[in-house]
Amino acid sequence: MGKVTVIGGAGFVGRYLVKRLTEQGHSVRVATRDPEAANYLKPMGNVGQVQPIQANIRDDASIFRAIADSDCVINLAGVMFPRGRQSFQAIHEYGAQRVAQAAINAGVARLIHVSALGVNANAKSKYAQSKAAGEVAVRAAYPQVSIIRPSAIFGPEDKFFNLFARIATLSPIMPLFGGGHNRMQPVYVGDVALAIAALVIDGAESGGTYELGGPQVLTLAELMEIVCAKTDRNCLLLPVPVALAKIAAGFLQCLPWNILTMDQVELLKEDNVVSGEQPDLADLGVTATALDAVLPTYLFRYRKAGRIPSLE
Repeated sequence: MGKVTVIGGAGFVGRYLVKRLTEQGHSVRVATRDPEAANYLKPMGNVGQVQPIQANIRDDASIFRAIADSDCVINLAGVMFPRGRQSFQAIHEYGAQRVAQAAINAGVARLIHVSALGVNANAKSKYAQSKAAGEVAVRAAYPQVSIIRPSAIFGPEDKFFNLFARIATLSPIMPLFGGGHNRMQPVYVGDVALAIAALVIDGAESGGTYELGGPQVLTLAELMEIVCAKTDRNCLLLPVPVALAKIAAGFLQCLPWNILTMDQVELLKEDNVVSGEQPDLADLGVTATALDAVLPTYLFRYRKAGRIPSLE
């Protein structure tokens, strides 16, 4: 087995991916701005199998140091709530280009870049724009890159279902931005990790783009109904015009709690489903996990009585 460097491996997807990579027998280097924050990953492998290392995606020297002698580099770095120098463009475009260039210069055999479903250079969302620009920059530097485009990722630490479940506990009203008609295809974080891990070891020619979505295509309104059901909350689903949602998000994004931004409102206006024109989970040997198999395992904590069903 080889040496794999995971850029941004201390985050949500990283914790699941590192586990899969260690199970495959790889030596895993976790590149992160704060190596101390990645120490929780060490027990996922044997002694010395997981090595956190300091790296900043905005610094060429630290990136090159992190990927030196690696057989495969996986770039998970991304931000949903830009702050200061950690802007969408700095991380998703310039940072991704630095990783790709460093990988080609270091002779890395395989590069896997995690982007997002629905990226579009002409999108109104700056997140989607920067992700699209990042794909272009990465392909230019490393033509045989494998690109992963997941839909909204769900799991115990997600920032999607947890956000709306928290809203359900605090408010009798569940907002449906833009009417809640946009379609989504949430994918389980464990399936995303399996898919990436499969790309690390498969014998297929590297390169290509993979779109990862779950087994269910649901509207935002239907997803919010599921959140209310799983949290045992009787919320009124109220359509909120995009203009009004942006005004509210304009205030919320100024707070330090990473609740909602104007850019996320733009994202929630659009469909986020696989096109059917690219390889998907099944092509990587992964069976998509349904929402009902996972959501109850962590949304129960938002219920009034926890795991105990309501008697009301």
